[in-house]
Amino acid sequence: MSFTRLLPKCPTNLTSKYELLETIGEGQFAKVKKARNKITGKLVAVKILDKTQIVNNVHEMKSLYSEITILMKLRHPHIIRISDVFELSDRICIVMEYAEGGELFDRIVEVGAYSERDTSLLLRSLFTAIKYMHDRGVAHRDLKPENILYESNSPNSSIKVSDFGLSRIVTGKAGMQTICGTPTYVAPEVLSGENYDQLVDCWSLGVLMYILLCGFPPFYDDNEAILFDKIKTGKFRFPSPYWDGVSNAAKDLISHLLVVDPAKRYTVTQALSHPWFSVALPTHKLSSAHEQLVKRPRSRWRVAGLVTLFGIRT
Repeated sequence: MSFTRLLPKCPTNLTSKYELLETIGEGQFAKVKKARNKITGKLVAVKILDKTQIVNNVHEMKSLYSEITILMKLRHPHIIRISDVFELSDRICIVMEYAEGGELFDRIVEVGAYSERDTSLLLRSLFTAIKYMHDRGVAHRDLKPENILYESNSPNSSIKVSDFGLSRIVTGKAGMQTICGTPTYVAPEVLSGENYDQLVDCWSLGVLMYILLCGFPPFYDDNEAILFDKIKTGKFRFPSPYWDGVSNAAKDLISHLLVVDPAKRYTVTQALSHPWFSVALPTHKLSSAHEQLVKRPRSRWRVAGLVTLFGIRT
C-alpha cells in the first residue's frame, strides 16, 4: 500500500484485528470509536485522527508523537493504557482501553450523593496515578473531570486518567511555556506565560478536589478574562453553608494545592502524605455538593480549551 507515512513502523491492518463500532466521542482533531477485538472479543476505544488535519501542521505532529510516546511509556492501573497504533492512508488510529463507566462527574450525578470519605478514596487513586506520571517526568496539563473515567459500571470500579493530547515529558530545567489546558482548571503560572513544570497538575487537582467537596469551582466567571484574573490572584473562599460539613483537613490540603507560587505549592508526593488521606473522615453524604453538581450548568465550566483560545499547541 503506497501513501505518505507519518509513523513508518506502524501496521496498517486495523480492520483485520478490530471491528469498529459506534462513535463515543468527538473533538476538533479526532473522534473516538468503540471497537471490538476480533480475536478476544474485548472492547477497546480507538482514537482516530484525520491525517489531513495534521500532516502539514508541525504543532499537531509534535502533539501526536508526544501523546503516543507518553502512552506507550505509562503502565499504571489508574491510567488508560495504549495497546496498538495503526496508520492508514488517511488516518492515524490509537487503540486504548475502553472505560465503559463514563466520566467522573456524570457518574457522580447518576449515582447520587457521596461522602467525604468516598472522595478521599477516589482522589487517592487519582493522586497516585499523577505521582506515577510525575516521577517519570510526565506532565498531563489538562486534568479535569472529563478526562477521568470509570473503568466499568460496577459500584467499586476503579478510575482511569485519560486524554494525553496535551501531555509532555519535561526534561532538564527548561520546563514548559505553552499556554494550554482548560480555563477552570488551569494553573496561574500557565496564564502568566512563565516557565512551568508538572506542578500545574497539582493546581488542577486542587480545583477538582474543591469541586467534588462543594459542587462548584473555586474560581468562576462567565467572562474568561475575569476568570483568568481570579485564577492569577489565587484568592478563594470556603463559603457557608456549602463547606460547613467538610473537614478542616480537606480545606487545609486544598489550601496547600491552590497556591499561586508553584515553589510553595504541594507536590503530589506531599499531598499524598497529608492527613486527609489517612485520618478517619466524615461518612455522611455530601448532599449539598451533589445538588450543586446536578443543578449548576457544568457545560459553562467546559469552556473552549486554552489551545483554541490562544491558537497555539506546542
